[in-house]
Amino acid sequence: MRRIWRFLAWATGIAVVIALAIPLFTTSLLNKPGAEKQADARGKHGKHGGGAAGDEGPVPVLTAAARQADVPVYVEGVGTGQALNSVLIRSQVDGILVKLNFVEGQNVKAGDLIAQIDPRLYQATFDQNVAKKKQDEAVLSNAKLDLARYKMLAQTKAGTQQQYDTQLATVAQDEAQVALDQATIDSSATTLSYTNITSPIAGRVGIRNVDVGNVIHAADTTGIVTISQIQPISVFFNVPQQELPRINKATLAGQLDVQATDSTGKDVIDHGVLAAVNNTIDATTGTVKLRANFPNHDLQLWPGIFVNVRLRVETLKNAVVIPVGALQRGPKGAFVFTVGQGKDDKTGKETAVAKVTDVTAGQQDDTQAVIETGLKAGDAIVTSGFQKLTDGAKIAPSPDKAAERAAAEGGAPALHEQGVTPPAESDATPGRPHRGKRRSSSNTE
Repeated sequence: MRRIWRFLAWATGIAVVIALAIPLFTTSLLNKPGAEKQADARGKHGKHGGGAAGDEGPVPVLTAAARQADVPVYVEGVGTGQALNSVLIRSQVDGILVKLNFVEGQNVKAGDLIAQIDPRLYQATFDQNVAKKKQDEAVLSNAKLDLARYKMLAQTKAGTQQQYDTQLATVAQDEAQVALDQATIDSSATTLSYTNITSPIAGRVGIRNVDVGNVIHAADTTGIVTISQIQPISVFFNVPQQELPRINKATLAGQLDVQATDSTGKDVIDHGVLAAVNNTIDATTGTVKLRANFPNHDLQLWPGIFVNVRLRVETLKNAVVIPVGALQRGPKGAFVFTVGQGKDDKTGKETAVAKVTDVTAGQQDDTQAVIETGLKAGDAIVTSGFQKLTDGAKIAPSPDKAAERAAAEGGAPALHEQGVTPPAESDATPGRPHRGKRRSSSNTE
């Protein structure tokens, strides 16, 4: 009897479980086709990376026209300011520093008096040498008179020829002594002039290394003060060795323009010219050193300052230019959304649609990109609002005022060769804007 009751209890439990499971299973079967349909819809739109926008009405976007411009191309680097000429003022004689004839930080001209060493000892030596010459000149004068007398005696046979020859040699010795005295005077005069220390160049005086009253020596290595020529000033910078052939080719056409910019790379500090290319390549870094000179009228450049440098190497004539934000990147390469015309499925009326257009991108900077193939000047492109765009999606275009203003104010963009990397891939979806940095080389995909 107990076995029968146990069997009935077990059977009842199984029946309850089955009764509860049937509604859940039925609901799952009913919902599955709808889910598959949504997945299929997402797959179709996923072809070009956006969500379904057609059923939600036109996608609002900003647009601008591709334009044509002459585009300068720059090679970039980081440079260090250095004085065009720099001189450490040192004394060439020993003595007490009695005068500093400058104010720290002032500008001086070549030949200006910088410092003075106590000249008394050197003046005395000079005077002594002058007196010695006068003494020897008197001896020479007397020797010449004696020579004339010995000559007359020799002619009249009253004196010997040997006496005359001896006196002739004495005169020659005295003349040599006078010449030696003059050389000694010249030497002492030069040494005396060293007590007045003058600037050999025009430039700006630095902070002094020694004070008045100190004894300084010609062997001192610290010097008195440094004078640096900073108007004009030089900036040294390195570029990859791969750029050297193009730089050398450009220099054959004339001087190359160089810009020094601030840390952001946007504000130009000064304009200069390329002055020299080093004759060797650094094998360790694979770079070559260049020197540019800047007038530095506003003293914005300073020895030791770090600046960004842009060397103009060429100009792309009549290039097609677009805002860099309009350039998208997918698995097949670079592309843009152009504005085309299509028909509304419901009304049959003409409507604006987005079209995926493959392009070859050339030089780029932070704001502009050169398009080598795929677009022509005047083509309307989408610059913003990519999140819901697909190929053929209906759009509601509005002018991109910021892009138009930048084009009007900035003119041709300045495109750079260094310091940028290729853009990041965007999940293999052409409808999504890239988030990586922009590349500088041509798109060959």
